Order: sequence, then structure tokens, then C-alpha cells
Amino acid sequence: MSSSEPTKQRSRDSLGNVIVVALGVSIVCSILVSTAATVLKPRQEANEERFRQTIVLNVANLYEPGADVGSLFEQIETRIVDLETGDYVDMDEPAAFDPVVASRDPAQSIAIPPSEDIAGIKRRSNLAPVYVVRTPTGAVEQVILPVYGKGLWSTLYGFLALEPDGNTVRGLQFYEHAETPGLGDGIDKPAWRAQWPGKQLTDAAGEPRIEVVRGMAAPDSPHQVDGLSGATLTGRGVMNLVRYWTGAEGFGPYLERIREEAENNG
Repeated sequence: MSSSEPTKQRSRDSLGNVIVVALGVSIVCSILVSTAATVLKPRQEANEERFRQTIVLNVANLYEPGADVGSLFEQIETRIVDLETGDYVDMDEPAAFDPVVASRDPAQSIAIPPSEDIAGIKRRSNLAPVYVVRTPTGAVEQVILPVYGKGLWSTLYGFLALEPDGNTVRGLQFYEHAETPGLGDGIDKPAWRAQWPGKQLTDAAGEPRIEVVRGMAAPDSPHQVDGLSGATLTGRGVMNLVRYWTGAEGFGPYLERIREEAENNG
């Protein structure tokens, strides 16, 4: 009896048993992680949607601390736009459409020629969401556009709010980037963001003039915004992405439609 006990002990501690136990633990952990991800996915998606809505409300100056975000967002109309024509496209769930994901699908996007790709994004979706705020009479009060492009170290994702003239900025806010802390992340600072409202994207001839300058903007300039100290390339990235998305290759045709609507209602 005693001679068999060491043999059993060695068998339990064998390499095969260790591998079997390790595999069993790995399988159990994988099942738990997969189950948790499945269970939590709806909540994560709801949180992401709430976050997006909050940023849109912020840039539109409609956010009220403590108020229900979903209720506030009901005053904003979400539509899908064909970027080539500027026309609205009907879609069952426009809020679920992600233009960044669509841009990776050749069937849903176009390649941007390098000479025109000032935002550094290489491809853009054929469609894009827009967020429209209307007056009680149904006239457009402002439009909010999703914008993105390359900074120094990362892609900057944000929202740009415009007046019905499609040219006057109401606000600009980024919600995702990885620019240098203490330098490039100055794009998040309230003081820098406060320079944007009232700025004009183009001049009287329709030429793009919005500019993030090096140093201080010229006094009373309708187009210039102060640069970011030590983060010139981040500021240039912001300028370029705003110019791209409000230009002819981005939301330009749609903004022309909004201007015509405003003039007809005026």
C-alpha cells in the first residue's frame, strides 16, 4: 500500500495534469468573460450613446447639468446626409450609423486623393450623420457636424456647431484624442474653445479662411484662433479638419442646402 502512494502523488503532479487543469481554468475564464461582455454590451452601448448625446448638447450650448440627457436630446433631429449631394437619406436608425466604421468599407466610402486629404483620414464615408436644432416654427437654428482628422499623435474626434448660414461657428468640442498632456490637450480647455463661437469659416468670396495661427490671433479677426503653445501641429490639425469637413469634399454641399433653406425662410 505504501509503495503505491508516491506513484499516485506523482501522477497528480504530472505535466499532463497541470496542462489539463490550466486548460480547464482558461475555458471557464473565457466563458465568464464572454458571458460578462454579452450581458454588459447593451449597457456599454447605452453609455456610449449617452456620452455622444452629451457632447452634442454641450457644443450646441443646450446641455443642462442635472437634467436628463435623453430628454434634452429630443429637441435635436438626427439625420443622415449624402455627402456628395447634400441631400438627406432616410434610415431606420440614423443614430446607429457610424461614419468612421463605414469609411473602412470600400462599398460605403471613397478614397480621398492625397492632394485633397488635408485632414489626413485617407477615406471618408459616403454618408454622415448631422444633428439639426430647429426653432418652434421649424426653421433651422443650428446644425452640428461630426468632424475628425489627424493631430500630432492621434486622430481628433469632435463636433462642430454652425449657424444656419453654414459659415458662422457656434462651437467646437473634441471628445476623443491622444494629444500631448499639457500641450496638445489644450484643445479641451474652456478658454481655447471659447474663441471659436462667432468665427467665420470662409471669406466673402467663399474661400476657406478659418485659421489656428502660431501665437496670438489678430485682434478682432473674424477667422483666426490663437495657437496652442508647444502644440503647433495639433492646432494645424484642428484647422485642417475643420476646413476639410466644411469644404466641398465634406459637408459643403449640405451646408449650401442649409444656407438656401435659411434664405428662403428669411
